[in-house]
Amino acid sequence: MSRKYSYKDAGVDISLEADGVKALIHQLSYKRSGGHGMLGDVGHFAGLIDFGSKVLSLCTDGVGTKMRVADDIGDWTTVGIDCIAMNVNDMYVMNIEPVAFVDYIATEGIDTEQMIQIGVGLNEGAKRANMNIVGGETATLKGMINGLDLAGTCLGVQDRDRVVTGEKIAPGDVIIGVASTGVHSNGYTLARKIATENGGYAAKLPSGKTVGEALITPTRIYSEVLDVCREVEVHGMCHVTGGGLLNFLRISEYGFAIEDPMPVPEILQWIKEMGELETNELYRTFNMGMGFAFIVPEESVAKILAMVDGAKVVGHVIPEHKVLLKGVEIN
Repeated sequence: MSRKYSYKDAGVDISLEADGVKALIHQLSYKRSGGHGMLGDVGHFAGLIDFGSKVLSLCTDGVGTKMRVADDIGDWTTVGIDCIAMNVNDMYVMNIEPVAFVDYIATEGIDTEQMIQIGVGLNEGAKRANMNIVGGETATLKGMINGLDLAGTCLGVQDRDRVVTGEKIAPGDVIIGVASTGVHSNGYTLARKIATENGGYAAKLPSGKTVGEALITPTRIYSEVLDVCREVEVHGMCHVTGGGLLNFLRISEYGFAIEDPMPVPEILQWIKEMGELETNELYRTFNMGMGFAFIVPEESVAKILAMVDGAKVVGHVIPEHKVLLKGVEIN
């Protein structure tokens, strides 16, 4: 029998995470003296470094508990794509071009076949993002790590006057959502709990695909963003990751009204039904079909819809700093 679930009950408290991050950032008061200082504040999707006429960017992220699904299925060929996607998509939000990447693997013990498969995914992710993997680190931490954790750090570059920070966003701007490939790499503590208690990874979806196959589908890499920003005016962008629609609040002092949300992928519809999840819980935990978004003036809409696969108008910018889904606030 299915029952109601929540991300908090599954072990992840989004509000507590936000408080913890704020507490950490509050301690980061030191600023480098001399050249190549930091631009902007900590808290955007990627950090920016002054490099004269250029801006360098750094961000870091990992695969999270999606690794547990890969472990249970015994297929690690796609998690490297996720690792790179979660980094480069954060850079695309600011129109930064990713150029180099280093990975970090912490494991309780080396499994050669597992490492080969992880390498396959990392290589494919680098190809999709047109980026070099220039190094990495593997640490065997038996007694500290249970399984394997994969993360990485990305370096990007852009002309200073082409960086998109969201500061041009204004009420009335149009929100264009771009389709996700499924759950991507967030909310897996809850997704795994629902899956394992409702038929397991071998359970079949209406399409015939198994739940496990759907959950291991890699995160979409939105590399077309760079072309879009060369062709049309873009005021801001958002990578919809952990926190769902609440990610929009990171990029502007204004708010965002989603009136016509993206179609919900099959696996997320299944999670919704099996978990009997409320709308607020769904849209603050998962991407719910929208993995990325452009915030643009009306005159940019038609060209973006023509350039980007799976893009549609989903809403507009509002004066109040909040996110509305069909008129109801997500919090």
